[in-house]
Amino acid sequence: MFEKILIANRGEIALRIIRTCKEMGIKTVAVYSTADAESLHVRFADEAVCIGPPSSAESYLNVSKIMAAVEITNADAVHPGYGFLSENADFAEICTEYNVKFIGPSADMIRKMGDKATAKATMIKAKVPVVPGSKGLIANVKKGIEIANEITYPVIIKATAGGGGKGMRIAWNDEEFEDGWDKAKQEAKASFGNDGLYVEKFIEEPRHIEFQIIGDQYGTVVHLSERDCSIQRRHQKLVEECPSPFMTKALRKKMGAAAIKAGKCIKYEGLGTVEFLVDKNKEFYFMEMNTRIQVEHPVTEEVIDHDLVKEQILVAAGEKIAGKNYEPKMHAIECRINAEDPHADFRPSPGLITSFHSSKGQGVRVDTHVYAGYSVPPYYDSMIAKLICRAKTREECITRMRRALDEFIIEGVKTTVPFHQQLMRNEKFISGKFDTSFMNDFEIE
Repeated sequence: MFEKILIANRGEIALRIIRTCKEMGIKTVAVYSTADAESLHVRFADEAVCIGPPSSAESYLNVSKIMAAVEITNADAVHPGYGFLSENADFAEICTEYNVKFIGPSADMIRKMGDKATAKATMIKAKVPVVPGSKGLIANVKKGIEIANEITYPVIIKATAGGGGKGMRIAWNDEEFEDGWDKAKQEAKASFGNDGLYVEKFIEEPRHIEFQIIGDQYGTVVHLSERDCSIQRRHQKLVEECPSPFMTKALRKKMGAAAIKAGKCIKYEGLGTVEFLVDKNKEFYFMEMNTRIQVEHPVTEEVIDHDLVKEQILVAAGEKIAGKNYEPKMHAIECRINAEDPHADFRPSPGLITSFHSSKGQGVRVDTHVYAGYSVPPYYDSMIAKLICRAKTREECITRMRRALDEFIIEGVKTTVPFHQQLMRNEKFISGKFDTSFMNDFEIE
């Protein structure tokens, strides 16, 4: 087992990893920018190293500074969390070269699944259902229009290096395709330094359902059931739950088998998520694979009673996993609490938190790194907490979430708590009959 793990991340996920490491008897190293000097992950780690100014490029994305921190603290493993360098194949490769264990898949696995066009080709080879579309990157707009007419409109233009909804445009005809192509290309180049595009059939009324998988170093891959992430705004998840209200036992069996097939085809090691679009007829299509732990991992932890960070560390240390799939035992819902103003188009709201009272009680979990007196910096993602509720049924879980949200007090900054309070009383959400377009018609009161 590792003696010391450096956490190459910040905030809530860094604190989450530290907690598991402490319970496993593993020492921890926090890295932080000057903007995060007062963050709880810095306070609770055994050691902390400042790696630069607030800019991510000069701190959390600076591989040389992070590797210098590894060297001076003698860490023998690195946990990348999510975001930042978590899916950076070059970083994983450098860790291996320096004989430091990257807690995650190999650089080769990350490359195979990180580039969406390559991932799709890999899934076709593995006979996992994929959305009809181009067989790789498209050379020019003329070829793109030709393919769009072959698979029929509507289509979606996607950046191969994309994420978070950037570099994506929906087109319903040739004219919209031409306009969307130029915009997607520009956005992809600016966001990822890679303007490669491909085209897929746009699935109407889709659910976004992902399967949590884990694979060990000995070829075993299992799934830990699904999460429904259909409540989104601009392709950013707002709420996640397990089990999906859309799921049936037969569909879970089929989708779970496809997710395992996806992992086995690349001999996947570690925790990962296979994401699918599911149409109204319960036909599902591979969308992408995230080769890291997800923001919404607590949802799965609550319904199968497993510490997924611990599982990641055990697999990285060479432990074998139990060769069985998991069914959800309970129902869990996660609300992402962001420092944003839902009444002003979810505009970020950094600043000083003057009062903070988190929800408590049976079946309520809060993952956060903030407290009264903490200043939310303007430089990073605006998520400041995750509120997770668990109950025997979906109805009970929603009722519990309403109660938990009503006693969640954060003052000094605007938050998305009022949005979630409204959502948990929305009849369409309560019915479970929604898809990824839900937020298009949702009006904030």
